[in-house]
Amino acid sequence: MSHQRNVGILIFDDVEVLDFCGPFEVFGVTGRSAAEQPFRVYTVAAEPRPILARNALSVNPQHAFADAPRPDVLVVPGGWGTRREMHNERLVEWVRGRAVEAELVLSVCTGALILGKAGLLDGLEATTHFGAIDLLRETAPQCTVQPGTRFVDNGQIITAAGISAGIDAALHVVGRLLGTPVAEETARYMEYRWERDP
Repeated sequence: MSHQRNVGILIFDDVEVLDFCGPFEVFGVTGRSAAEQPFRVYTVAAEPRPILARNALSVNPQHAFADAPRPDVLVVPGGWGTRREMHNERLVEWVRGRAVEAELVLSVCTGALILGKAGLLDGLEATTHFGAIDLLRETAPQCTVQPGTRFVDNGQIITAAGISAGIDAALHVVGRLLGTPVAEETARYMEYRWERDP
């Protein structure tokens, strides 16, 4: 087995549950059938306190910004909270700093707004939830927004459309890092119909 990669998943109040739990599950169960753990998955929040996700689901982050391990894969989910957090300079700075060091960055849904605010989408193509396409264009004017596509892979930065599209994009990341057969086996384990073509 190759080295274990850190997958850091950002969470914040009003984060969309499946936006972060979908990729959490994908990376968490990858390798399960071969009794391998190629990914160490953990959640990160600004402060070490419970986060109230969508519908008041309370989640205890495993790390705060101050003590979070460096992620090889950074996942930035969406949800209504992004409309507030995209104006949170400390959070945007943290994402910008981690993105520079990461092998891959994956945004899900309106997580793209945070990447856009951090200047990480300039000159790239990106997508987001269909309800936030105009807001992404406004937030990242140097980015070519692709509505109607499930995810967009720019190399280091990958953006997924709304909610469940994050699972497809996370499986795509697994395929890129570990090979398509591993991604297919992960989808099969999850009994998930993977839409691999964006």
